[in-house]
Amino acid sequence: MINTIDYVRDMIYGLDALVELDDNTKAPAINLDNAATTPPFVQVAEEIQCQLVHYGSIGRGKGQKSEHTTEVYTRGRDIVKNFLGAGSDDYTVFYTQSTTDGLNKLASALIKCPYDIVLTTRMEHHANDLPWRERCKTVYADVDGKGRLKIKDIVRLLEAHHGKIKYVCVTAASNVTGYVNDIHRIAKLAHRHGAKIIVDGAQIVSHRAVNILGESPEENIDFFAFSAHKMYSPFGGGAVVGLKAVLDKHIPEFYGGGIVESVYDDSSCYGNAPDSYEAGSPNYPGVVGMLKAIEILQSLGFGYVKRYEQFLMRKTLAGLKKLPGVVLYGDCDEIADRVGVIPFNLQGIPPKVVAEYLAGKHAIAVRHAAFCAHPYVRRLTGESEKGKDCHPPTGMVRVSFGVYTNEADVDAFLEAIAAMLGGDRRMLNDYSSGKSGGQRIVNKPHDRG
Repeated sequence: MINTIDYVRDMIYGLDALVELDDNTKAPAINLDNAATTPPFVQVAEEIQCQLVHYGSIGRGKGQKSEHTTEVYTRGRDIVKNFLGAGSDDYTVFYTQSTTDGLNKLASALIKCPYDIVLTTRMEHHANDLPWRERCKTVYADVDGKGRLKIKDIVRLLEAHHGKIKYVCVTAASNVTGYVNDIHRIAKLAHRHGAKIIVDGAQIVSHRAVNILGESPEENIDFFAFSAHKMYSPFGGGAVVGLKAVLDKHIPEFYGGGIVESVYDDSSCYGNAPDSYEAGSPNYPGVVGMLKAIEILQSLGFGYVKRYEQFLMRKTLAGLKKLPGVVLYGDCDEIADRVGVIPFNLQGIPPKVVAEYLAGKHAIAVRHAAFCAHPYVRRLTGESEKGKDCHPPTGMVRVSFGVYTNEADVDAFLEAIAAMLGGDRRMLNDYSSGKSGGQRIVNKPHDRG
């Protein structure tokens, strides 16, 4: 395992970068905020640089560079489909800037009436909640005391609405607790009641193998959105894999060049998917990087990724459980259904102070606040909505692992938490009063993560 992780760490861009601490010294950065954004693979950066040499307009020219770029871009759709096991011709792929972009395009295309009903959950990232609630009626399946999704609540809501729910929108893996949902079981329930399923795949694609096709057609996923910046590729790439027949019948509220067959003085004739979902000049570097990242993750093998991640989870949880004053959330004993995400709090120390201390004193990057999942975080922490007067929840601190995270990173984190709880109170008081420079950390609660 040690040899493997050393090999993987050599594949990551920027791990040797130094960051400035509060005392003006420098130290190697330790990134435990991978659920928000992962660093790129070296080969991803190299592939982007290589392809830029031959960069040309996509689908709009007959020059050699244009034709090469168009071929790479078009062939990439099949790579994405194969990555998600969607080899069937029933599916197509349109590229996006992110999962958020993809889900918003789906919502703007598929929802045609404010009386349409969408079933989503209290576990969702805002990106798989707000696009629906702003356009139609939304109903929510809740979570249990440990934060797991209540499948029985999905059944109850589907039955209560007598086939009127059009879409069931659910995350494949939570960005707060890391819980992995049984999307194929949920798909079967949705289809049984005449609904289609839309999956937010942002947090799953770098952790677990995903197959859109279930063991039976009733278990197939209809639409799946994901981002590249959480799977070791920069430049805002992403994609949606979805049923072509459905996408062809709709068009998102995003117009421009490349999506039409013809435009007349008083009318226009739009093309079919995927072109109708990709107005404007495509993000070619984002697509190139994403395709290379897919190749690398597949070569590493998701079996290895899962086993190693579970090892890191158990080591970290075991260390945190030994420290008095640590508050853990979710099921921290049965963790087989969790990807590498651990939310926690320290008694008496605000999450923001914890995050700033870790970065400013120890060069450890974590996340704090409510991770763009406010209703879910409130349920986990027990914090009220305070009269709904626009107060975001205080939230928690989150550590999240990448394929390159090693035991030394975990040890450094645990030692830093022990130091905070064991007497470094004067330093913490400086952070609380704003005297420390730790606020250079960028951990904004409205960022996707």
